[in-house]
Amino acid sequence: MYLETARLRLREFVEDDWPAVLAYQADPLYLRFYHLTEQTAAGARDFVQMFLDQQAEQPRTKFQLALELKEDDRLVGNCGIRINDPEQREANIGYELASPLWGQGLMTEAATEIVHFGFEELNMRRIWSWCVAANIGSARVLAKVGMRQEGCLREKEFIKGEWRDHLLFAILDHEWRALQRPAVAQPAA
Repeated sequence: MYLETARLRLREFVEDDWPAVLAYQADPLYLRFYHLTEQTAAGARDFVQMFLDQQAEQPRTKFQLALELKEDDRLVGNCGIRINDPEQREANIGYELASPLWGQGLMTEAATEIVHFGFEELNMRRIWSWCVAANIGSARVLAKVGMRQEGCLREKEFIKGEWRDHLLFAILDHEWRALQRPAVAQPAA
């Protein structure tokens, strides 16, 4: 599977991607909202292997793709969609990006493309996600792709010595399609 945006290629993971994954997952800024206190080579290998295993599943329900910058072919993160309930046509998205690239709109680009894939290719009806409430950047990405905040799970997860709230977001297929239509110009009054 291969998707493309203006600045990114979203492609299947390959076994040799683990060093690039380790590079961004070892960053303390990245680790801030995760249980891990450090990432190891073995952990990065296992992480990539999980995605390789998902590629082989039939029927495939998980599509986690490596993010490469077009400008230099560097793997800088991942973004994907997982079908939770095929009958109800519901899926969730998740993503990661190397911290030096935060705030440049790259994750919004990737997440928009993944949501588009979910609605247009997978025929999903509802796509949702969550983030740690303190992860303001992630909440902004979800809002920018058109998701609405549906709720807050208070003190949902104990991470690095403190209870963290989770924010829940979702978008429905008809909401997505409405966002894709160009705005109709209003006549001057």
